[in-house]
Amino acid sequence: MAEVTFSDVAKVFPDGTRAVTDLTLDAQDGEFMVLVGPSGCGKTTALRMVAGLEEISEGEIRIGDRVVNEIAPRDRDIAMVFQSYALYPHLTVYDNIAFSLRLRKEKKAEVDKRVKEAARILDLEPLLDRKPRALSGGQRQRVAMGRAIVRQPAAFLMDEPLSNLDAKLRVQMRAEISKLQRNIGVTTIYVTHDQVEAMTMGDRVAVMRKGQLQQVAAPQELYDRPLNLFVGGFIGSPAMNLVEGKLVRENGGLIAALGDARLKLDEENLAARPALKSFEGKPLVVGIRPEHLEDASIAHDNPPDRRLTGHVELREALGSELMVHLAIDAPPAMTEEVQELAEDAGTTAEDLQGGDKHRAVVIGRFDADSQVQEGKDVEIAVDTRALHFFDPDTGLAIYDDSNGTKGALE
Repeated sequence: MAEVTFSDVAKVFPDGTRAVTDLTLDAQDGEFMVLVGPSGCGKTTALRMVAGLEEISEGEIRIGDRVVNEIAPRDRDIAMVFQSYALYPHLTVYDNIAFSLRLRKEKKAEVDKRVKEAARILDLEPLLDRKPRALSGGQRQRVAMGRAIVRQPAAFLMDEPLSNLDAKLRVQMRAEISKLQRNIGVTTIYVTHDQVEAMTMGDRVAVMRKGQLQQVAAPQELYDRPLNLFVGGFIGSPAMNLVEGKLVRENGGLIAALGDARLKLDEENLAARPALKSFEGKPLVVGIRPEHLEDASIAHDNPPDRRLTGHVELREALGSELMVHLAIDAPPAMTEEVQELAEDAGTTAEDLQGGDKHRAVVIGRFDADSQVQEGKDVEIAVDTRALHFFDPDTGLAIYDDSNGTKGALE
C-alpha cells in the first residue's frame, strides 16, 4: 500500500488544450479517494496520468516514495479497473484472473492460491470455469476486480467501473466495492461523474471543474459546507435551489430577502457564517437544499417569518417522499457557476431555473403525507438554519472570512 500524491500536476495536449491545471491532491495510504465532476472536467485524465497512460506536462506524481513521472506503466505497481471489463472472451474466469500473474511468471501454486482467494472474496468460486459470455454484467465486473486484486498492487485506479450496469446493480456493486476496499485496505482512486456514487463510496471526495480542483473533503463536509456555487449545486440530488437575494436588517435582525418574501436568519446561522454581516445591504445568492423546504401545513415549528409562498407546478410521488416543483416570486440565480451547471445538464441557465428570470422554480422534498396539488398555491416552511449563502461576484461561499475560502482544500 502507498500514498498517491499529485503536486502541481498539469496536462496540456499537443493542440494546446489544458485538461488539468495545478492539481495538488494526496490520496492517503489505504484511503478511498473519489474524483468527481462533469464530463470533460479532467478527472479521467488525472487518473490516466497516475497509471502512466498519459504523459505529465507539469508537476510531479508520487506513488509511495517514488516519483513515477518517467516510470513505465507496468512498473508503477498499480492495478486499473476500467469502464469496459476488458476480459479475454476465450479464457475462463479462472484464467482471466490469473492472466497477469502468469505474465509475471509467478509459480503455479502461488497463482492458484491468489486466484482462489480472490474468487472467495468476490463470491466467484462457482463461476471459475465459465467464460465471460456466460456471466451477468455484475459478475463480469467482479472478475475485473478479481484480476486487479490478485496483483496485490500499491494502489487501485478505477475509471467509472459501474457505468455499464443497470441502476439496481450499480447500487449493489458500489456497496460491494466499498466493502472490498475496506477489507483489503489498498489506496484507491475512483473516478465517476455520478455524485451519488461519490458521496456513498468515498472517504474523501475531490470535486473537479474545467481541469481544476474545486474542493476536497469528506462527503458530509462537502454537502454541509460547499466552498463555492459550483460545488453547492453539483453535490446533492436533487440539486441545491439557488435564488437571488439580499441581506437586509429589519426589526434589529438580519433578514434574507427573496423577492417579496422575508426569511429571518437564526443566530445559529449567523454564528456559523460571521462574514455574512459584511454583506448587509448587498445582493447575494441564497442556496436552499430540497430537504429544507416542507409543506407548512404539516411542518412543526414554522413561524411566518420562515415561510415562502409557492405555486405547485409539478408533484412527483416517490412513495416515501414527495418531490414538489414550486414557482416562487424571487429571481433565480444566473451566475457563471449556474450557467456551467446548466451546460453540464445539457440545458440553459434559464431553463434550469424554470425559464422565467423573475420567478425561480425550486424543488422541495416534502413528506409523503403532504396533500399539495398541482396548480395550487402552498405555504412552504423553510429551515433557515440550513440556508447557504454565496458571493454573486466570486461564486465563493460566505463563511468565516471575507472570501469564504478558509479550510476549503484542507
